[in-house]
Amino acid sequence: MEQNLRHKLLFALLLSVCGGLVLFAQYPQVRERIQNLPKFDDRFVHYGYFVGVNNYYFDFDYNPDYYRNNFPDIEVTPGTGFTIGLIGDLRVNQFLNLRLEPGLYYAQRELLYPELSGFETEDDRYREIKSTYIHLPLLIKISAQRINNFRPFLLAGVSTDFNLSSNKKNTDDNLSNVFRTESQNLNYEIGIGFDFYLFYFKFSPSIRGIFSLQNELIPDNTPNSPWTGNITNMVSRGVVVNLVFE
Repeated sequence: MEQNLRHKLLFALLLSVCGGLVLFAQYPQVRERIQNLPKFDDRFVHYGYFVGVNNYYFDFDYNPDYYRNNFPDIEVTPGTGFTIGLIGDLRVNQFLNLRLEPGLYYAQRELLYPELSGFETEDDRYREIKSTYIHLPLLIKISAQRINNFRPFLLAGVSTDFNLSSNKKNTDDNLSNVFRTESQNLNYEIGIGFDFYLFYFKFSPSIRGIFSLQNELIPDNTPNSPWTGNITNMVSRGVVVNLVFE
C-alpha cells in the first residue's frame, strides 16, 4: 500500500516537473504578455487561504510471528477527506519563501482484518477510523523564474498534527469498538505546485505527500488483542491536493 502511494505521488510529481521543464525549454520562444499582479511577489509578508481534498491511509509493521506465519496484511481502504486553512507567507528572497499553513484536515480510513482466530463476529474484522487533524506545517517554498503569469514551485518542510478524534484518553478499546491513536504526530512533507497570476489574485494548485515519523497506535488493554497485538508500528501516509488563493 505504501509503495502504491509513493508510486502515485512520484508519478504525479514527475508529470508536473516534466510539464514545467517543457515550458522552460520553450522559454525563449514564449511571447511576452502583460503581467498580472507584477509586484505581488515583492511583498515581504502576505496572506491567503486554501481548500482541498486529502487521501490518507495507514502503513503497518507487524511482529515477527505474524510474518513467520505468513498472515495476510490488514487491508486499508483510504477515504477522501477535505482540508481548509489559512496561509502566512514570508518572503526570504526572489526564489525562497517561508510559509505557515495551519489548517483543519478531515480524514477517514477503513480497516479490514484478515480472517484470524480471536474475532467473535465478522463485524469485528472491520474498523472505521475518522480523524480530525489540526495540521500545522512549516514549509519552504522554492519557486522558479516567473514566465508571464505562470510560475512552478516546490514545497518541503515538517508539520505536526493534533488529532481531535484520537480517543487517547478513552479507557475502552477495540473490545468496545474503540480504536485509539496518539493525539499528536510529527510528519515531513514534500510537494509541487504552480502559481497562476490572475487579474485580482494569485491561484496556486498543488499536490503534496505527508509522511508520519512516529508510531500512532495505542495498543488495546489486552496484550494479545487480535486488533493491535500483532502490530508493532502504525504510521499515516497521505496525499493532499490544495487550491490556494492569495
